[in-house]
Amino acid sequence: MAKPSVAILGLGIMGSGMATRLLSANFPLAVYNRNREKSLPLATAGAFVAATPREAAFRAQIVLSMVSEDAASRDVWLGEAGALSGASPNSLLIESSTLSVGWIKELASKAAERGCQFLEAPVTGTKPHAAAGELVFLVGGAAEALDVARSVFSALGRDVIHLGPIGSGALMKLINNFLCGVQAASFAEALALIDAGGLDRAKAMSILTGGAPGSGILKRMAERAAANDFTPVFALRWMAKDLAYAIDGASGKGVSLPLAAAALSVFQQAIASGHGEQDFSAVIKLPQRK
Repeated sequence: MAKPSVAILGLGIMGSGMATRLLSANFPLAVYNRNREKSLPLATAGAFVAATPREAAFRAQIVLSMVSEDAASRDVWLGEAGALSGASPNSLLIESSTLSVGWIKELASKAAERGCQFLEAPVTGTKPHAAAGELVFLVGGAAEALDVARSVFSALGRDVIHLGPIGSGALMKLINNFLCGVQAASFAEALALIDAGGLDRAKAMSILTGGAPGSGILKRMAERAAANDFTPVFALRWMAKDLAYAIDGASGKGVSLPLAAAALSVFQQAIASGHGEQDFSAVIKLPQRK
């Protein structure tokens, strides 16, 4: 059976990894990125480089977006020469960015007006997982649309979890990320106390990462701290964005997230201190002394 044609909108850390994976799996691929230079390696590998999101969507049966935030998603789908205006009726639109539940529901409504199928499918994993086909998709939407997407998801991921109707995937991803943010902020405080107390940092981190607190987030942050390497895999400012979306989404459901709010304050201070473009583990650089 012929593989469906795909368009990838957004070639950041995740989008470029996903595009590379689809090309290696021989999917017909169109790509769009606001900074065209990021598209050039993919063009060499066989992708069609579209001048606009509309052009990319016009060439594809499945259109997948992987961008940074609500505003970027709104622009790529609904802006001037946006993808929705180029999408054919009955094509499948997939939003895989980490976005607010409110915007996802609005976008789904716009897709339905166009006569398109729609899924939200945010992911867990990083660029190496995308390039290796090891992502996990957190899907909200109709089962029929998911059936259409399975060949693409199978190439990009190791698991697809259908969580329910539109909004379910976005909510689950925000819950996942706010827990990561809270852990990261608490580890920053722990590290400050380790240093202030004169403890051997390497021994202390070994105890924490090897014991009950030793989540994947703590282990990753400990490795980054030991190497003094904060090259962004997931930028600190995007963690702050996700914390804010989670807090806002919870408020709409009558739930307060005081620990997420405290973590957001820590990340906002780190951004103000100039660490926003570094990996989110750079939150440990924020001075904790009174």
